[in-house]
Amino acid sequence: MADDQFPAAQGALEEYERIERRMGEPDVASDANAMRKLGRRHSELGVIVSAYRNWRQVSDDLAAAKELAGDDEDFAEEAKQLEERLPQAEEKLRNALIPRDPDDVRDTIMEIKAGTGGEEAALFAGDLLRMYTRYAEKRGWTTTIQSENGTELGGVKDVQIAIRAKGNPAPQDGVWASLKYEGGVHRVQRIPVTESQGRIQTSAAGVIVFPEADEDDDEIEIDPKDLKIDIFMSSGPGGQSVNTTYSAVRMTHIPTGVVVSMQDEKSQIQNRAAALRVLKSRLLAMKHEKEAEEAADMRHSQVRSLDRSERIRTYNFPENRIVDHRTNYKAYNLDQVLDGDLQAVIDSDIQADEAERLAGDKK
Repeated sequence: MADDQFPAAQGALEEYERIERRMGEPDVASDANAMRKLGRRHSELGVIVSAYRNWRQVSDDLAAAKELAGDDEDFAEEAKQLEERLPQAEEKLRNALIPRDPDDVRDTIMEIKAGTGGEEAALFAGDLLRMYTRYAEKRGWTTTIQSENGTELGGVKDVQIAIRAKGNPAPQDGVWASLKYEGGVHRVQRIPVTESQGRIQTSAAGVIVFPEADEDDDEIEIDPKDLKIDIFMSSGPGGQSVNTTYSAVRMTHIPTGVVVSMQDEKSQIQNRAAALRVLKSRLLAMKHEKEAEEAADMRHSQVRSLDRSERIRTYNFPENRIVDHRTNYKAYNLDQVLDGDLQAVIDSDIQADEAERLAGDKK
């Protein structure tokens, strides 16, 4: 076996194998929450383990080929090929060992809010909602509208949507791993349907995303005494009442001032449960942001205001052009992007983030 140059990878392999044994035990197999947590960690370690096993195989094969090369020219040629493969296998392993965002495997809650631009901004917010919904469909994720306030013309004043993966995806395939880059101000340039003179106008919508906490997540505990809960009647587009019962819930976390409203579930009890989970997710995001700030590692802080000067992306309809201002990504397929073909744009952010992490690890 090759000399072990990567003790961290060996440690990951040992933990990975312990988790596999644990997942096979009857008491764990019958506990959905325990299986979900172990499965998530198993997926996280799987990336490292796969790269480590590959590096070890190449290293061991190279050592064996070198030993036999003196007696057989075929082994000499094989050794040469393996020597060429080894640096690539080692680089892949080093990249896998760079710490990832621990929330990458989590599901995501997204909020889209119309910003400057009146009804046109609300219509654009609706376009963004459709874009993310279609993108989620292409990725095999599920989407659930948790709350929505629309306009009479079919726009969206604000909407909250939960986007969730199926099973236990690998970290790079998690919902948060891709959608965490979407937080910020999105600017649109087009002729509004409300514009009679045919002039191009600029408006904006804001997107906020945060990783969703598990129902049994012990990282965040909320004291019921810290909650103020108001009950009100649900409303639909334009503010009209959509039912005659007070089932909507507004939940305020007194220590932080975070407010969550939920009205789209069928009962007050369901709205309370949904609001509590969203509140827990918000507090989890705040906790992780604070930890990252303290570690001087806030690479992708989200835009919290709807100031157009803090835009992250521009959608130009006349030119069918989309531009990501953080990575200088530019393409002329806006119609396809709005139909959910968003991966190339997101990949530009992922690649920029990985390059930054690599640079930081080599310092």
